[in-house]
Amino acid sequence: MTSFLLLAQMGHNAQLGWLSRKLLGVTLTSAEWVLWVLVVLSVLSIALMLERAVYFATHRLPNSEELAVRLARGELEAVRTAAGKHKGMEAAVLREALASVEQGADTVEQVIASTVARERPQYERYLSFLGTLGNNAPFIGLFGTVLGIIKAFNDLGNMGAKGASMQQTVMSGISEALVATAVGLAVAIPAVVAFNVFNRQLKTLTSRTNALGHALVGSLRAQRGPSAPRAVASGEAR
Repeated sequence: MTSFLLLAQMGHNAQLGWLSRKLLGVTLTSAEWVLWVLVVLSVLSIALMLERAVYFATHRLPNSEELAVRLARGELEAVRTAAGKHKGMEAAVLREALASVEQGADTVEQVIASTVARERPQYERYLSFLGTLGNNAPFIGLFGTVLGIIKAFNDLGNMGAKGASMQQTVMSGISEALVATAVGLAVAIPAVVAFNVFNRQLKTLTSRTNALGHALVGSLRAQRGPSAPRAVASGEAR
């Protein structure tokens, strides 16, 4: 601790440049404002997690596997009725694809791709915020820790403490500064977990939507298939 005191006193007595003095004056502010920023970000991230959880839970088809089987069997009216009372990407794809069945399988494929591209951003909303917060909250906390340590050593150099008083000053200042790092990690970890969970759910939902689309297109092409040979045969007969 004696070496820390000497370094602090040397830095205090050394002649500082204009820019160094200005930057030191800025960094000597309390790191508590960093903690408030992290608290606000934490509250906001929890609110967004809850909002996304409710959205994902209410915008999905609970029986999409059964509907895919019905589509493969050609039970289009039953599927249209089942999808009409639900919200979300899967239901929207089924409704719009079934509405364009008369235009052919190729048109249905384009309608499915267009609907997925339109609906997907609704599920991705706020996920970029959670990902950004998870990646950067530890750095915000580290910034607060650095500010706290700078202030602790500056106070130590100014008061010229010795022995137990010096040790208490340094340790209390550093322990308070490390709180910012701990809070930053506490904010980042749930945000990263939520970001990964929601992204995984979105991939699963997109896969289920594509499965429904493939089942419908396959059913349409199977129904149209036998008509082509008959048309060729009739043309040859003429």
